[in-house]
Amino acid sequence: MIDMWPPALVPLLGALLIGVTRGFPRAAVLLVTSLGTLWAVWQVPDGVMMTINFLDFQIEPVEGSPVRRLFATVFALMIGVGSLYAFRQARGLELAASYAYAGGAIGVAFAGDLITLFVFWEAMAIFSTVIVWCGDTPMARRAGMRYALMHVIGGVILMVGIVGVTVQTGSIDVQAMRATDFATWMILTGVLVNTAAPPVSAWLADAYPEATATGAVFLSAFTTKAAVLALILLFPGEPVLIGVGLYMVFYGIIYALLENDARRILAYSIVNQVGFMVCAIGIGTQLALNGAAAHAFAHIVYKGLLFMSAGVVLYRTGKRKCTDLGGLFRTMPLTCLCGVIGALSISSFPLTSGFTTKSLISEAAMTEGLAVVYFLLAAASAGVFLHAGIKFPWFVFFQKDSGLRPKDAPWNMAAAMVLFAGLCIFLGVFPQPLYRLLPFPVDYDAYSPGKVLFYLQLLLFSGLAFFLLLPAMKRTLTITLDVDWLWRACFPRLGAGFFAIAAAGKGAVERHTRRRLDTIQAWVHRLWGGEGVFARSWPIGTTAIWIAVLLSCYVLIYYL
Repeated sequence: MIDMWPPALVPLLGALLIGVTRGFPRAAVLLVTSLGTLWAVWQVPDGVMMTINFLDFQIEPVEGSPVRRLFATVFALMIGVGSLYAFRQARGLELAASYAYAGGAIGVAFAGDLITLFVFWEAMAIFSTVIVWCGDTPMARRAGMRYALMHVIGGVILMVGIVGVTVQTGSIDVQAMRATDFATWMILTGVLVNTAAPPVSAWLADAYPEATATGAVFLSAFTTKAAVLALILLFPGEPVLIGVGLYMVFYGIIYALLENDARRILAYSIVNQVGFMVCAIGIGTQLALNGAAAHAFAHIVYKGLLFMSAGVVLYRTGKRKCTDLGGLFRTMPLTCLCGVIGALSISSFPLTSGFTTKSLISEAAMTEGLAVVYFLLAAASAGVFLHAGIKFPWFVFFQKDSGLRPKDAPWNMAAAMVLFAGLCIFLGVFPQPLYRLLPFPVDYDAYSPGKVLFYLQLLLFSGLAFFLLLPAMKRTLTITLDVDWLWRACFPRLGAGFFAIAAAGKGAVERHTRRRLDTIQAWVHRLWGGEGVFARSWPIGTTAIWIAVLLSCYVLIYYL
């Protein structure tokens, strides 16, 4: 029956049709596929809906639950709004890959077993790599190769863990576990690779900015958030995730503050925001898991909006460095306004979606008595306002006039941005519709006077600090080294040095060996050469004496 089909098949089928259509038929395919995906997601009730026998295992491609539906819903929403943003500018290959990529994310969301999860996990890696390559520049091709290699490594680690857990337990069900042995640590590590957790966070900021203006919008939505859902399902309450999440939070802030590239600023802020979710999953209470799920939903919306505004700037000007931009609000007012709304949302400004979702995480930390975690998250919120809330819109739209006078966004890009901007404000003013979709009942008032006053003070003083330190905030044409410098520069140089030393050693050994062989050759020539001892003609008497000596030696040895 049609309601038994995996919802992931809808965007995957749409991807095939996109590849063979053009013009109006392609636009119709995009619309029908996005609406059909959303409809299919909401046809999945709680529980296992589909099973397939494979070898000795029972595969469960479709398992419904509130948290799974929540993530699948926002993935489907991203398909629709993202395709509206991209369909007039993106190539068919990029659109098809984006839909297949989204299908992989929805497949992960509903996967009831580890084998299904792994298959869709790898599908996401393949199609997201294609999206990076659609950037069609030498930088994009190299970044795509590094991106693919990192996800291949992560996939191998995840598969090792899945095999280990299957051997140990005899079960492939997606269920909560603890990282207590090699197999479960491998699964946790493989999932954390896709969240861009340390020490492999750099793949995200390396690859996403090299995609096209439209491709980066899709990339921002699926991989890291599908990994967040996997952590919610597999490792809720895992204590190590609190530390990992806090590291990601401050790592993203520091590198975003150092960046000059507008889209790399936004890429590093993805790591920062996913860190909030990972930390909440580590706390593991119902309130914390609600916060992680709600913040993932809101993050896809406002991060997509920010990448859309940055994409319009790139599309109209061809520039992405802060040092090349500025003063664009004069001719791009709608793009500027939508970018500011996205920036306020990511900063958790009251009346925006980020405030009603991120405050759930802070409240969960305080409820559990994790005062240090609470204050670190509060400090991180101020840091987010510095790099994404102020730095991005200021240097792109408001700083010293760059002299650029581009047109505002095309109508389809503008419509997509307005939809997401409106959703950011709606979820900030009326959070209850989102709260009702969360996996656990929500009894929480985001707009208590104390919370609102605290966040307003935090953000306003953060903004004051930014403008007081504005001379230090100005970016220059510099390169910020990240951990990926180890395998992009350090390890290759060390390898080249090692091979140079090995080559030099090989040459020395060859020369020494040749000298020894020449010595032996000369000695042999002296003995057996034309004038050598054994080459000369001997008298009969001398020959007889040598024969007698050799025969005596033989007889003596034989009898001994």
